Amino acid sequence: MIAPPDRTPLPREFFDRPVLDVAPDLLGRVFVRTTPDGPIALRLTEVEAYDGPNDPGSHAYRGRTARNAVMFGPPGHVYVYFTYGMWHCMNLVCGPEGRASAVLLRAGEIVEGVELARKRRLSARNDKELAKGPARLATALEVDRSLDGTDACALGETPLRMLTGMPVPADQVRSGPRTGVAGEGGNGDIHPWRYWVANDPTVSRYRAHAPRRRSS
Repeated sequence: MIAPPDRTPLPREFFDRPVLDVAPDLLGRVFVRTTPDGPIALRLTEVEAYDGPNDPGSHAYRGRTARNAVMFGPPGHVYVYFTYGMWHCMNLVCGPEGRASAVLLRAGEIVEGVELARKRRLSARNDKELAKGPARLATALEVDRSLDGTDACALGETPLRMLTGMPVPADQVRSGPRTGVAGEGGNGDIHPWRYWVANDPTVSRYRAHAPRRRSS
């Protein structure tokens, strides 16, 4: 018999560690989005680590801006950014305050509130695609910039919370190059910082960076 996921919230100390320790340890954890219509819960199956000033792929590589301020801490807060003029993506801040590291939530399985997620992801062909990719994940959970800076470790009522879930055994964790990251930051030999659950159907397909074409 498989034990049910642990619904205990993850403490802030979990996130107050190096990003490369936190990222693979998030696999199997349960992220909960509380909406006026009810909760939506997601079991994480794919994440990417971004290590601030040491990482050319990180939004914080060149320092603090209004956009990335939440990345500088404290740990356990949610960093949401808007990309390509249409999509939101969500990260969990980790490491000591002022260090600017975070884990991008790339994919997962909706384990509660499936009907609510379906209403937000009408183009999904099946439930495995509801949160298959970071923009799809944020859309399914109804996450946008209004939730940037939310404390996922707060006690009491909070719209976003990270629960203990069921950590994935180390022999089921895979790692490789990050998806869509240009230059050195996308080099899997230097930064094999995408982590996923082996053979899980909700994990997104790897795509190398492709420069955007500008219309003439």
